[in-house]
Amino acid sequence: MKISRDLTDWTLTATGGPVPADLAGVPVPATVPGTSHTALLEQELIPDPYLGTNETSLAWMKRTTWRYTTVLDEPPAAPDERVDLLFEGIDTVSTVVVDTDVERTGVGQGRINLGRTANMHRSYRYDVRELVGTPANLVVDLDSALETAEAEAQRLGTRPMAYDQPFNMVRKMACSFGWDWGPDLQTAGLWKPVRVQRWRVARLAQVTPLVTVADDGTGLVDVRVEVETSGLSDAGPLTVDVSVGGRGLTIASQGGDGSARTLQLTGRLEVPGVDLWWPAGHGEQPLYPIEVTLYEGNGEDRSEPLDAWSGRVAFRTVEVDRTPDEHGTRFTFVINGKPVFVRGANWIPDDHLLTRITRERLEQRVDQALGANLNLLRVWGGGIYESDDFYDVCDEKGVMVWQDILLACAAYPEEPPHRAEFEAELRENAARLAPHPSLVLWNGGNENIWGHEDWDWKEPLGDLTWGAGYYYELFPKVLAEVDPTRPYSDGSPYSPGFTPEEMHPNDPDHGTHHQWDVWNRVDYTHYRDDVPRFPSEFGFQGPATWATMRRAILPDGAAEAPPGFKESEVFLLHQKAEYGNLKLDGGMAAHLDVPGDFTDWHWATQLNQARAIQYALEHYRSWWPRTAGAIVWQLNDCWPVTSWAAVDGDARRKPLWYALKHAFADRLVTVQPRGADLVAALVNDSDEPWTGQVRAARTTLGGEVLATSGVAAEALTVGPRSVTLVPLDGDLVAVGDPANEVLVVTLGEARGLHRWAESKDLALDPAPVRATVTAEDGGYRVDVTATSLALGVTLLADRLDPDAQVDDQVVDLPAGTTAVFHVTSRGLDQDALVTRPVLRTENDLVTRTAS
Repeated sequence: MKISRDLTDWTLTATGGPVPADLAGVPVPATVPGTSHTALLEQELIPDPYLGTNETSLAWMKRTTWRYTTVLDEPPAAPDERVDLLFEGIDTVSTVVVDTDVERTGVGQGRINLGRTANMHRSYRYDVRELVGTPANLVVDLDSALETAEAEAQRLGTRPMAYDQPFNMVRKMACSFGWDWGPDLQTAGLWKPVRVQRWRVARLAQVTPLVTVADDGTGLVDVRVEVETSGLSDAGPLTVDVSVGGRGLTIASQGGDGSARTLQLTGRLEVPGVDLWWPAGHGEQPLYPIEVTLYEGNGEDRSEPLDAWSGRVAFRTVEVDRTPDEHGTRFTFVINGKPVFVRGANWIPDDHLLTRITRERLEQRVDQALGANLNLLRVWGGGIYESDDFYDVCDEKGVMVWQDILLACAAYPEEPPHRAEFEAELRENAARLAPHPSLVLWNGGNENIWGHEDWDWKEPLGDLTWGAGYYYELFPKVLAEVDPTRPYSDGSPYSPGFTPEEMHPNDPDHGTHHQWDVWNRVDYTHYRDDVPRFPSEFGFQGPATWATMRRAILPDGAAEAPPGFKESEVFLLHQKAEYGNLKLDGGMAAHLDVPGDFTDWHWATQLNQARAIQYALEHYRSWWPRTAGAIVWQLNDCWPVTSWAAVDGDARRKPLWYALKHAFADRLVTVQPRGADLVAALVNDSDEPWTGQVRAARTTLGGEVLATSGVAAEALTVGPRSVTLVPLDGDLVAVGDPANEVLVVTLGEARGLHRWAESKDLALDPAPVRATVTAEDGGYRVDVTATSLALGVTLLADRLDPDAQVDDQVVDLPAGTTAVFHVTSRGLDQDALVTRPVLRTENDLVTRTAS
C-alpha cells in the first residue's frame, strides 16, 4: 500500500529584497502548510497585519525572496519502489532543489534542481527515488510573485486590469494583490501539505466519479481512474475495485511493460433506487461513500492493495435552463428536474492568510449562510478553488456551490506558458471537485467579458490576447472532457447564446447580470429599474461591527471613536473602496440625514446597507420565475474592513445578515409597484401551500387606522414555489399625509410595510419603543414594544460584550406591536442593553419629528 509522510517542520529565511536588518538572513522555524506571514507571526517577528496600519508597514514582504528548508531523511528506495515528493500547493513562484552535502558525507549528487513552479492553484510531483538514502536538504526558493508578474507584463505587454499591480500575469490568488475589500499582503510559502509518498508497481493518480441519475431513478456512477505505473518492474494485470451504495464494480487492465506510463480506466456502476440529494429547503442530502482500491493481478491472484481512494458522492441532476422566452433569456437552475430559486451570496477566501482557514471555521460560515436562508455560495474568481473541506460541508448541508474559474476583472494573456497553466489547474481541480454534489456550475470568470466590452480595454489591447480563447474554447473543452455532468457558463455576467457583439454581456434581460450602478453611481431605489433574469452580483457597503472595529481599527481598542476618525489613516486603510466613505454618505443622503457623530454614522451606514439589499431582494423575489435567483456580494470578509459583507472579518453578523434572513425567508410579504399601482407580492418558496387571510391597513405612524381591507373575502392560497400578486387599491392607497402614514400588509405571521416618504421626511417619533429585559438561560430576553412606528429596531449587543449574539435585528414594528429578541451573553449591563447606543432604531437618526 502507498505510504505517505507529511513534511511539516521547516526553516524560513529571507534571502533578498527590502528586508529589515534584524530579519535578513535569519533562519526562522516555520510550520507547513504556512506562508512567510504566518511563520513570522508565530515567532512574533512581525505585527498582526490586520491591526491598525500594520498592513502598510509590512509592504516590504511582497518584494522579498524567501527560502524554505527542511531535511529530507528517507531510507533508500527498494529496487521496485518509487519515492515521490508531492507539493499540493506552492505560493507561488519557486525553484525546488534537493541539496546533498557531498563534502560532508562523501556521497550524494550535490544540488539537484527538481523543478520550477509558477502556479499556486495546482500541485507538483517529483520522483526523488535516486535522491533518498542519505540525509539531504530540501530547499524551496520563492521569488517575489509581484516582480515575476511585472517582468511578465514587460515581456508580453501589459493587459488592462482593475487595479495597479499585474495580478493577471501570474497564477496567484488575484486578491493577494489587494482588492476593494482586501489587504495587499502578497503571501509566499508552502500553503498546502508537502508529502513524501512511497509506492510500488502502480498508484491511483486520479479518481473522478461522475454521477448522474437515469430516468427510472437508477443512480449512475461513471468512474474514471488514472493509474500511474512505476516503470520499475513488469506489472501484471491491474485491477480496480469500486463500491458505492452496496454495489460493486471491477475494472481490469493489461499489465505494464516495465515502463512508467499512465493508464486510463473507466467503468459504470449502476445503483438502483437511490435517494436524491437536494439543495437546502428542498429536501434531504443523502451521501453515499465511494471506495476505489487498486490491486496487481485479478481474482484469487490479487496482490495486497497497492493504493486506495475514498470519498462521498450523491445522486442528483443539475442543469441551467437558458432557453429564450418573451422576456429575453432564462438562467434558471433546475435540480432533479425542479426549478430552484437561488438565494445566494458571493464567497471570498475566509482569511487572507489562507493556511489559517480550518474546517471548523468553514462550517461556522456555511451555517451562517444557512441561517440567513441562503442555498448557494458563489466562489468568486479572484480567490481560490475552494478546499475539499469547504465542499464537504456544503455537501452535508445542502448549500449549492457555483465555482468560478480563477480569473477576475482583467484581461489575461493566452501566450505560453499561461494557457498551459490554466489548462493544468482546471483539469486538476475539475477532477478533484467532481465527486461533490454541491458543485452545480463552473463559470468562466468574473467580469472579464464585461470588462472587455465596457471598461476601455480594446484600444490599449490592440491585437493582444485577453482571454477570449479561455472562455469560449479552452475551458468548455476541458470541462467537456473532465466533468461533463455540470453546466458551464462563459462568465459572469454574460448573455447566453450571444456573442458580446450580438448582445451586451451585462444585459439584464439575458442570463446573468451584475448591478453596480447602485453603490457606485445611483441610489438603491434604482434596483427596481430592471427585472434581471439572474442578478449574480450586486451589493452595498457597510462597516464592520463595533466589537470588530474596536479590536482591530479603533486606536488602542478605545471604547469610542476620536474626533475625525472617519477620515483617519487607520480607518481609510480599512476602507478599500474608491471614494468609499463618500459613497456611503451619498447612498444614505436620500434616505437619512448623514450623521456627524461617528457612533451614529456607524449605525446609519450599517442600517443603510441592510435597507439597500433588502430592497433589492424583495424586488427580485417578487418577479419569480422571471427572475430566477439573486447572489448578493458578499457573505464573508477576509479581515476587519468596511465592505459589502454580511459577516465581518471576526465572524460577527452585521445588520445586513439579518436583512438577508428576512428577505430570503421561505415566506415573504412585500409591497411592490406594478406600473402606477401597488401590489402585495406574496412569495412562497416552500413545498407547502400558504393559505390565510391577507389583511391590509393604512394607519398613522401612531397606529390610528385610516383604512382597512381584508383584500379578499375568502382565505387566499399561494401555491408552492410561487408568487401571488394581490392588488392594493382604493382607500388603502389614498394617502393623505405621506409624512405620517404607513401601509401594513400581513398574511399569517409575515408582514410587509410600505411608506410613501423616505425616513428623513417621515414624522417619526425619535423614541418609539418601550423595552424590558428578562434574564434567561444563556443570556437575556428583550421585549420591545412600539408606541409609534419603529423602524429598524436593533440591539447592538456586541458593544457591551464582544461575544454577544442576538437572534434578530433590523425589525420594523408598527405601533402597538412587539418583537422579542434573545441575546446570548456571559453577562452584561441590562440597563445598557436597552438604551442608546445599544438599542437603536432608524427613528433616532431622523431629525424631523412629529409635531
